[in-house]
Amino acid sequence: MKDLKPICSIAVVQADPVLFDKAACTGKAVDLIAQAAGNGAELIVFPELFIPGYPYGMTFGFTVGSRTPEGRQDWKRYYDNSILIPGPETQRLAQAARAAEAWVSIGVSERDAVSATLYNSNLIFSPQGEMTVHRKLKPTGAERVVWGDANRDYFPIAQTPWGPMASLICWESYMPLARVALYEQGVTLYLSPNTNDNAEWQATIRHIAIEGHCYFINCDMVFTRDDYPRDLHCPDEIARLPEIVCRGGSCIVDPYGHYVTEPVWDREAILYAQLDMEQVPASRMEFDGCGHYARPDVLELIVHNA
Repeated sequence: MKDLKPICSIAVVQADPVLFDKAACTGKAVDLIAQAAGNGAELIVFPELFIPGYPYGMTFGFTVGSRTPEGRQDWKRYYDNSILIPGPETQRLAQAARAAEAWVSIGVSERDAVSATLYNSNLIFSPQGEMTVHRKLKPTGAERVVWGDANRDYFPIAQTPWGPMASLICWESYMPLARVALYEQGVTLYLSPNTNDNAEWQATIRHIAIEGHCYFINCDMVFTRDDYPRDLHCPDEIARLPEIVCRGGSCIVDPYGHYVTEPVWDREAILYAQLDMEQVPASRMEFDGCGHYARPDVLELIVHNA
């Protein structure tokens, strides 16, 4: 492992997106990047699908074998507020990262530049504004009627001063081989933009931090029923949602499975921490899952990268 910059000053942004409004979401992200950088953050992490928000609870009129015209209108509205990569929104985010002199990770709904398919994607910007894109391999459950399977950008790595950094989006982290694809690249900072506020998820992230002997950055969003646009065509679906639709639970876990910052619930917050990167190589003394504790003569992972 190459030498690591000893301290990573990180900000984990648990924020409320402006649902179905890519311009407002981008503007809010730019403001929060500046705020976090002003407080000394060198790495700033946002949740899954921060632009233009996660349409939790909506069916878009899909049932087995049929769709509704009204649901199609709502889907088209979400499509219109998904972003091209590169595009005006990524240009603003890249400029914000440059101005902040910080690494920035943010989840977006990506609109393909050729087809009409959407992808659940995560972007990482360097302090120079260079961009790395990761598309979610397999949308979870009914997400599959909104976003397509990744067809490229499977396991990109950002080479940071603190070591290799990468993201898996929400339930991608339940795919054991996807985790190994990151471990094999020596990941020290494992970013998890997600919309997963259940108790079981907290057990998952602590396990992964120990398994990979890396820092696990758990970044969830928080939003309420009142955040949905009033003129969507599914008022009954929205009315059935709890008042707080997604409770957050963002936190940071160290390579031994301990909380660096405890989970934060039910409110917007920016979590700041100073990560001791020397813990990463030290924690791998007795277990290095893709190093001295591996058996490549017995077990092998083949990754078809694209």
